[in-house]
Amino acid sequence: MWQTIAKEIAQATKTPFEITNTRSVGGGCINQGYKISGNGCNYFVKVNQANQAEMFSAEALGLKQMAATETITIPKPICWGIVGNSCYIVLEWLDCGGRNNQSWRSMGQQLAQMHQQGINDNFGWDINNTIGSTPQINTWMDTWADFFAEQRIGYQLKLAKRRGGSFPDTNQVIAVVRAKLAKRKPEASILHGDLWSGNADITRDGKPVIFDPATYFGDRETDIAMTELFGGFPNAFYQGYNQQWQLDPGYQQRKSLYNLYHILNHFNLFGGGYGSQANRMIQQILN
Repeated sequence: MWQTIAKEIAQATKTPFEITNTRSVGGGCINQGYKISGNGCNYFVKVNQANQAEMFSAEALGLKQMAATETITIPKPICWGIVGNSCYIVLEWLDCGGRNNQSWRSMGQQLAQMHQQGINDNFGWDINNTIGSTPQINTWMDTWADFFAEQRIGYQLKLAKRRGGSFPDTNQVIAVVRAKLAKRKPEASILHGDLWSGNADITRDGKPVIFDPATYFGDRETDIAMTELFGGFPNAFYQGYNQQWQLDPGYQQRKSLYNLYHILNHFNLFGGGYGSQANRMIQQILN
């Protein structure tokens, strides 16, 4: 596998490359991750089963589209494909581990700039992708309320019930979510889509970085809402974001609605207490 990947890197970069060192590193919840080195270069490689190849090709497209806004540092996808029973994606290696308030403030500002620069007429994306390993449906729709109610909450609820979860009537929840968002008319911003603290970092020279996206065009508030899950981001991040593009009135009320999507997805991925957490959030929405 590694010999083939090295050849693909050399072809993509038009530079000779031979792997001299391979080291296992964190690859997230669903992939194996490696740092590979050779010829004075380092790369990050994620590996999964061959039937997940479309997940990596969608990730590459999302990274490219976010990078095209020229706002925030995104790891450059080098190459991706299938080798035997495995699929892989090779990314630019970024040396992360920096920490300071100014960098987090810059991350907020740069994310807001990405949201401002990457605007589409409709909500969705050119292809379906994944959120974790769960399919994420991105069929284009004209209105945000319809898109989020049907393709985010409705789809996750249907999956959750197939998984054996006990939740309120799906059609009822979809109708209430649609009604609560009916007056929300956001611009369709390019989104990271899975922006929790594990998918953002600071390089050692102070540059904010975001990675592992579940990209689509939607309400920018969904990215901000997710940053408040699972530990949250430093306050400087939110200060920077609001300095660049102030969040709209009512965000605090919409935040829980938007995060229901991710809690339902975590139930579908991991089960456990996420089901009861999702039910509590649904009851707050229905009341």
